[in-house]
Amino acid sequence: MSELSALALVCTLTPSPEPSSSELMAQHILDELEGQGVATESLRIVDYDVKRGVQVDMGNGGQWPTIRERILAADILVLSTPIWMGHPCSVAQQVMERLDADLSETDDDGRPVMYGKVATVAVVGNEDGAHKVIADMMQGLNDVGFSLPAQGGTYWVGEAMQTVDFKDLDQVPDPVASTNAGLARNAVHLARLLRSSQYPAK
Repeated sequence: MSELSALALVCTLTPSPEPSSSELMAQHILDELEGQGVATESLRIVDYDVKRGVQVDMGNGGQWPTIRERILAADILVLSTPIWMGHPCSVAQQVMERLDADLSETDDDGRPVMYGKVATVAVVGNEDGAHKVIADMMQGLNDVGFSLPAQGGTYWVGEAMQTVDFKDLDQVPDPVASTNAGLARNAVHLARLLRSSQYPAK
């Protein structure tokens, strides 16, 4: 079986090259996936011209179609987002809106194009809301056709109303590291199963 691949979509509001907690969390997960033999890559959505809308291609030179091709080429998607005001950030919502177009896109056998792909969610912030953000993102990803592994969400949230971010920590807390490792193992396991036995066609 050929090598699995994973793509992290980092939904930070901060353009490169500034440090990003969302990117750091995604990288920890990608490191775990690489340890499972998965080829990985990562991109920050804000570094690209992604138009607002719910179509595969919104025209006017938008770069979402290129990003979408990278999603379609990957076996595993890692969606990483910060919490803002108790919700996933606007960039993450924009990603979900663009993915909405794929509800009606099918492969040659009539299956939704995202069938057979595994999605995971990572959340960072210094306020409450991680479980709700993970739930919101996972529901949307599953609607589009992604499969969700057991315990496929991970998060770190700092003390509410304080200024410490994930990127400010000296090391990843043990519970987060353990969760990330389990997420990676389960995502790879599910991706391999789906690679060997795709969902039935209509």
